Amino acid sequence: MGKIVIAEGILHEVPDDLKKALYADIEILEHWNKLTSIQRNEWICWVTIVKKAETRKDHIQRMVEELSEGKRQPCCWPGCPHRKPSAKKWFRKPDK
Repeated sequence: MGKIVIAEGILHEVPDDLKKALYADIEILEHWNKLTSIQRNEWICWVTIVKKAETRKDHIQRMVEELSEGKRQPCCWPGCPHRKPSAKKWFRKPDK
């Protein structure tokens, strides 16, 4: 039997560290593949948009936990600024 393919988002590809987390748990991977491409895109962007490696690890861990609880997208997330122009305001650097 071959390796299960990880479904991508609509704009973002699944990065290697996220793939590793998904392949670590077949139930999480199956849940991931049942998400819509937009929902997967939101998770990918939410994980990858952070600046610090430690925060990224925390987001991956939280994503796995929330997927195991049946959640379909990140809570309290304004949306991928790459897909949703209205969300860009949440990611601007503050004026000095």
